[in-house]
Amino acid sequence: MTNEARAVPRSRARRLGKFARLAGGVAGSMLAEGVKQVGSGNRPRAKDLLLTASNARRLTKQLSEMRGAAMKLGQILSMDSGDFLPKELADILATLRSQAFTMPEKQLQEMLNEAYGEDYLRKLKDFDVQPFAAASIGQVHRLTARDGRAAVLKVQYPGVRESIDSDVNNLATLLRLSGLLPKHIDLKPLLAEIKEQLRDEADYEQEAKYLNAFVRALGNDDRFMLPRVIPSLTTDRILAMTFVPGGPIEAVLDEDQEERDRVMSLLFELLFVEMFELRLVQTDPNFANYRYNPDTGQVVLLDFGASRRFKASFTRAYLDLLKAIAANDREGVKKAAERAGYHLGPEGSRYHEVLLDLAETILGPVLNNNRYDFGASTIPAEAAAIGEEVREFKQFWEAPPVDAAYVHRKIVGLFMLAARLKARVNIHDLLKPWLDDDV
Repeated sequence: MTNEARAVPRSRARRLGKFARLAGGVAGSMLAEGVKQVGSGNRPRAKDLLLTASNARRLTKQLSEMRGAAMKLGQILSMDSGDFLPKELADILATLRSQAFTMPEKQLQEMLNEAYGEDYLRKLKDFDVQPFAAASIGQVHRLTARDGRAAVLKVQYPGVRESIDSDVNNLATLLRLSGLLPKHIDLKPLLAEIKEQLRDEADYEQEAKYLNAFVRALGNDDRFMLPRVIPSLTTDRILAMTFVPGGPIEAVLDEDQEERDRVMSLLFELLFVEMFELRLVQTDPNFANYRYNPDTGQVVLLDFGASRRFKASFTRAYLDLLKAIAANDREGVKKAAERAGYHLGPEGSRYHEVLLDLAETILGPVLNNNRYDFGASTIPAEAAAIGEEVREFKQFWEAPPVDAAYVHRKIVGLFMLAARLKARVNIHDLLKPWLDDDV
């Protein structure tokens, strides 16, 4: 986390101005680079002029300073892994997952005054004005609860909730004007769902309800550790919770292979419980949402704002998709994918077959009943190669089904973490209780 503080632009006019300056800077950079390339005897493509290192820095810096929905949408889109966005753009946006400025103390005081009154320090024992974590929507501060427990406050950035619609629309327009997204794709349903999801994430009372739901479901499972909500200090823009000890999940790399495998298996098992039992999935794949306590071996679960409830019809279809892949049943994969909302193009077309190839490649670890070595995985390279062929069929492209996009985002995040931890996991074995379920 950067310790640098930058004021969060609150008004829609200021945020729109940020987007306008971003668009102008990108256009100017493209013009300058184009002149340079032509002067060197080259005939550059517009995409190559757009996706330069300077424009990458410009985009990520501006979205990081804006925070809120603009930054969050960039993070969401970055998890696409090239299936929908061009890989180059997804890679640029991926840098947003590790960048976040803090807000100046003056803005922090405004948020605390609004929640607790001007005498807020009397209500917050040992409150540390220096945040120890910052993300796209808020930042986290340490304090002591009235009962003496170590606690934290997650304080939302000012203006985040009010700017959701305009931020999403403006960023989508910027990406559309860039020429990186095919003009015929109807993004409206996807953008509407993203706005609704972001409104949920900006409602900390809603997040408290999601956290309580996970505590009820997992609170007796001593393999996990979750914070508890402190209702007396929680508002719609400030979430108060007990502090749970733990280090970065990447610290598991310091453990032996058996422990790395155990931790990652636990996270995959948790996903299946979320999907097929709770039908409530924490969909944000950010590594910072997982922590590790080396003393107890527990996995700490944090940040439930991006939790999403799924209808039984969708989770049933997705389970059938996994069953078909495990059974190497190509026809079953097709039927289940269509029931989950995917549009596979004309029956028998190459596009139709390529999309099925992509699904089977990405979910390949489900196929065989043995440990899959994520550290040596070839899935990203194979999926990228198939994705290149998918992009040749632009006339068939459609925005992915929203529910599937959120699940895919979570799965990709877990695959990335498993690769980072060099874990070996038998996904098929973990899924077996559900694969054998005929209900």
